[in-house]
Amino acid sequence: MAVPNNILQQVQTYQLSNLAYLQNLNCFVATANTKFKNFEKLTANLGDTVTFDLPPRFTTAASLVATFQSADQRVENLTVDKAINVSYAFTAQQFIFNVEDYMEQFGKAAVMEMSAEIEADIATVCVEAPYRFYGDGVTPINSYGQLAAALAMYRNYGAAKDNTKFYLSDIAQSAIVNTGLNQFATDRNNKSANSWDVGDFDRAAFYVSNLLPVHTAGTIGEDGTVLTVVSVVKDANDAVTQIVFSGAGTDSDAVKAFDKFQFSDGVSGQPNLRYLTFIGHKVSSNPVQFRALNNAASSGGNVTVDVYPALKASAGNTRNLNFEIAAGMQVTALPSHRAGMITAGNPLFLGMPMLPEEVPFPTGNEVDPDTGVSLRMYYGSLFGQNQRGMIHDAIWGKKCVPEYAMSVIFPL
Repeated sequence: MAVPNNILQQVQTYQLSNLAYLQNLNCFVATANTKFKNFEKLTANLGDTVTFDLPPRFTTAASLVATFQSADQRVENLTVDKAINVSYAFTAQQFIFNVEDYMEQFGKAAVMEMSAEIEADIATVCVEAPYRFYGDGVTPINSYGQLAAALAMYRNYGAAKDNTKFYLSDIAQSAIVNTGLNQFATDRNNKSANSWDVGDFDRAAFYVSNLLPVHTAGTIGEDGTVLTVVSVVKDANDAVTQIVFSGAGTDSDAVKAFDKFQFSDGVSGQPNLRYLTFIGHKVSSNPVQFRALNNAASSGGNVTVDVYPALKASAGNTRNLNFEIAAGMQVTALPSHRAGMITAGNPLFLGMPMLPEEVPFPTGNEVDPDTGVSLRMYYGSLFGQNQRGMIHDAIWGKKCVPEYAMSVIFPL
């Protein structure tokens, strides 16, 4: 294998400039829940899984006569399914005369590049995990009033009381702070004005990111098409898992996985659908929203959408609707958008275990005890060849519990 065509400088011709790196806003790695029991200290490989529990769910009966219900131990799995590396090589002469004293700079730059890729992958949970959302993908989110409305809708469904985090677009932040300067009394907005950050607001901590994911919607969302329910498919638990809609035309890209839909209010002859609170099963103010599980093509005007979560109006501890889904109800989908997220109770989990040693090559593993992040570096030479290589790598997996999260939709 040939050594890459390195562009190196003779030591006598340059000085270290100490220029800062063009860093990204890595708030997801910094705030993710990594506190599995020693998971980050274990040696693992791709495909390894850790299981964590979710609170059980029950319903109440308005009687002293007991009707026993099933006890369901709810769990989620986090699988280490992603890998990344940055590698580079030198000849012996290049290493000795050009870069031996510069290796720290190469290593730091490599880790910076890896961190951006890992951060961007973790941020995709903003699109892939939540089924509820705030924003229509057209109207900018640019005021404290909208932030408060998003938090109110998030909590209205039911939310953990602590550690509320709001992941915000860095581009939207300045407009939001600007509206706060006009809305709040001087003493109350000094902190925001002086820092030009949203900061803490309405019992939530705000984090800005320049790596929020973009979701490309199917043509139904892009065109603003109104779909009408034709029929539903239910599972053994009497919950709707699939809906057939009319009004979709014929299009191979009608629906994309993770497209988000909302049932429309005010449809003639139909009740307004609302989610029940997650605990207590009382009618909330949340409109019924869901995400598509898979891509779906439309044909002859109809499209069949696999929905998440399963939608159920009949009795049981997984009941989540105030009315049954019926033919004639209508939905619309979001257009392409950039997605942030609200969470509470630390439901965004990140696992980055240590990788095994690369025998016979010298190997180093570093674990950050505060974040639970592990990185590996190893190096070596090709026997009998003039080549020395360096590799930095890591593996990770992420999981965000859907009912603890809500997407915040920013227009593109």
